[in-house]
Amino acid sequence: MAVWTVSTDPADARKGRVRGPLFDEPCALGRGAMVPESAKREGDGATPMGSFPFRRVFYRPDHQERPLTVLPCDPLSADLGWCDAPDDARYNQLVRLPYGPSHEKMWRDDALYDLVLVIGHNDDPPVAGMGSAIFVHVARPGFTPTEGCVALEAPALRRLLRQLRPDDVLKIG
Repeated sequence: MAVWTVSTDPADARKGRVRGPLFDEPCALGRGAMVPESAKREGDGATPMGSFPFRRVFYRPDHQERPLTVLPCDPLSADLGWCDAPDDARYNQLVRLPYGPSHEKMWRDDALYDLVLVIGHNDDPPVAGMGSAIFVHVARPGFTPTEGCVALEAPALRRLLRQLRPDDVLKIG
């Protein structure tokens, strides 16, 4: 088991680094910086601190080939979303669109979700309002802040996916 760490940049708490075995890459963090997992709230823009398992990978098949990874990996489609409605039974879960309650579209017009690594934040079981859709995904140019996720440049994320093992852990903070 390897522990992959995410730390903040002392000059900007909305940026940081992901480090692991033979891996050290810059990343973007949430616009609300990092908060303890117990203080994470839906919509606060903060990246939750804690240790999280890696769950699965999604990718845009029209933009790239299936990434090399031993984690469960599925292609995205235009009818997939992620429920972010705290009062819904499918909160913090993948859903099929159209979906009535509030949700995030997984098939985005930008490249942010071309590769998505789902981490085990607030999912076993989900607790209403404690945050949803916390992923490791592709960073915007300049590592501008996320809505609470960790974001890496696409080549770095592909390299991370190649190195991860099913029992590895992401330690944020």
